[in-house]
Amino acid sequence: MTSLKKIVDSYMQKVSGLKEHCERCLRTERWNGNVVLMIVDAAFTSIGLNYFTAVIPKVEEFNKKFIENGKIKNLKDLSKANINELRSVWKNKRSWIIAKEIASYLSTLSDNDKEALRNWAKNAKLENWKEDPIGRIKGVGLITFQYLRMMGGIDTIMPDKIVKRVINEILIKAGLEPINNDIEFIKKSEEIALKCGYRPIELCWMTWLIQPEGKIMRMEKYSKILPRI
Repeated sequence: MTSLKKIVDSYMQKVSGLKEHCERCLRTERWNGNVVLMIVDAAFTSIGLNYFTAVIPKVEEFNKKFIENGKIKNLKDLSKANINELRSVWKNKRSWIIAKEIASYLSTLSDNDKEALRNWAKNAKLENWKEDPIGRIKGVGLITFQYLRMMGGIDTIMPDKIVKRVINEILIKAGLEPINNDIEFIKKSEEIALKCGYRPIELCWMTWLIQPEGKIMRMEKYSKILPRI
């Protein structure tokens, strides 16, 4: 395990200030604590475009156009919003259907958006994710399900392609077998993080932030954006 810890440490050392971003995510305080923006972020992210160059600017545009002027105040409003109006910001209809259905379900759990997301996340089970009211929504895969759980305060990992590539690379370097099955991968990654003295969410965020964009890592390139999200 020492060699695995050394390898994980060498990756984690590249991303200073990571803890703070992860803490904010676990407190459900990303996007200034606005759960509508978190849901929109997750729905946009679900179609696989670049998070920093495609998703963030569009979530910010949605914020200006619908939230700052009071058109959409909470999840209930988002669930009733007109899709054609929403598509003036983000063309992909599927993303909006996902966002509206998630908002519609969560708004039945509590009038307080943050409470609703956190209550759902606390009770949502990884093994039964396909039977979960949010997991059943068409277009919500395991990656989106896990992303929402993380923003709802659960210390876990998303099995997206970057996370899998980096963590499997770590496993191979430590002489261990890579893992392809998503559920097994999540469990193994959580175990690795805790054994090496990190939170699973920190391991997850690290994989995204060490990615190079141009000549520098995302952590440096987007250092001004990260505190906002």
